[in-house]
Amino acid sequence: MKRRTWSAALLALLLAAAVTGCGGDDDDDDAATETAAAGEPIVIGWAFDSSGQMAPFDGPALAAARIRVQQLNDEGGVDGRQLRIDTCDTQNNNPARAKACATQLLDGGAHVVFVTCDVDFATPVVQEAIGQGTLAIAPCIGTDQMGPKRFGEQGRLAFSFGNVAQDEGSAMAEFAYGEGWRTAALGTNTLLVYFKNVVEAFEKRFTELGGRIAARETYATGANNVDAAVSRLNGANADVIVTSTAFGELPAFVSGLRSLRNRTPILNSWAGDGTYWVTKNPPVTNYFAVTYASVFGDDPSQDVKEMIEALGTAGSRPATGGFLAGAGAVDGVAEAIRRADGSTEGEELASELEQFDGVETISGQVSFSPELHTVFGREYRVIRIHDNKGEYVQGITAEVVPELGG
Repeated sequence: MKRRTWSAALLALLLAAAVTGCGGDDDDDDAATETAAAGEPIVIGWAFDSSGQMAPFDGPALAAARIRVQQLNDEGGVDGRQLRIDTCDTQNNNPARAKACATQLLDGGAHVVFVTCDVDFATPVVQEAIGQGTLAIAPCIGTDQMGPKRFGEQGRLAFSFGNVAQDEGSAMAEFAYGEGWRTAALGTNTLLVYFKNVVEAFEKRFTELGGRIAARETYATGANNVDAAVSRLNGANADVIVTSTAFGELPAFVSGLRSLRNRTPILNSWAGDGTYWVTKNPPVTNYFAVTYASVFGDDPSQDVKEMIEALGTAGSRPATGGFLAGAGAVDGVAEAIRRADGSTEGEELASELEQFDGVETISGQVSFSPELHTVFGREYRVIRIHDNKGEYVQGITAEVVPELGG
């Protein structure tokens, strides 16, 4: 990919020399190279899941990113270059297909590669991209594994514009404690590292604040054991029941408790955002989730409201606030390119991203560090669902990012 880019620039120089009849000096060469680069689009290669488990997360993020790219292009692009998104469907994140997608996108000239919203599913694409020195970006992976922790030295080129689980769980704990809830029962879905880390971070921060854990139960997507966990949690004497889950276990977890006439508040992560999953009998009541944005028409940001309206006009109205991370990731990559003086080289962009400290994007303030390549410090929206209707409650930003073991 890089060889083709440099070949195009070299060809432009040779043609210019042939026309003028002379080679020119170094300044002329630099100017010609910059002119050639300025004429080329910045290509974002996007490997996404259109139909599998990650489709509800990947699809809205991609739709929002397309709109954000068009908005930036209408404003002149990035350093005078237009942005372009090329896509490849990983078909339910089949590992062989995902790897083939990575090769296709890189061979097609992708300067940056975007990946699906789970680090396990994303790994084949990430490895191919960073192995070629190309920046790998996830719009909404929520673990600290999108970086050196999982991918070693080359992982310096891997980042996520999702909220790192430590930060998200901490914000949930601070919200819960602020509500006056002093005891919590925990239900951990063990399918994803993200699910587990959110609950672990909640526990650490909640107990630091003075809260007490009344019960701990586990279940897993596809294991047919969520009902058993719900039955045991129902017996816990707690002010709030906390989980991080999505998929079929989300309605099973919530409706299971409500069917048992348990009215204890339930608190979930952004994985449990939206009302697309709610059950009619019993209706969802006294349920909370922290997320990127409110999709219920009451988000405090006018830019977010306008993005939701644009998505609706495009026929892709979002069901959850996670869509915003796709647009925010485009903003972040564009800013990194500007700070790198127009470079799209992976190492240079990674160096710039690691220095992000409260950088403004449409998805809120974004911060990274050499240790954490997933966002911390962003303001969350707390959403309440009652009688199957969602509403914005408040914003909250975690004061502490707890360290997790392992």
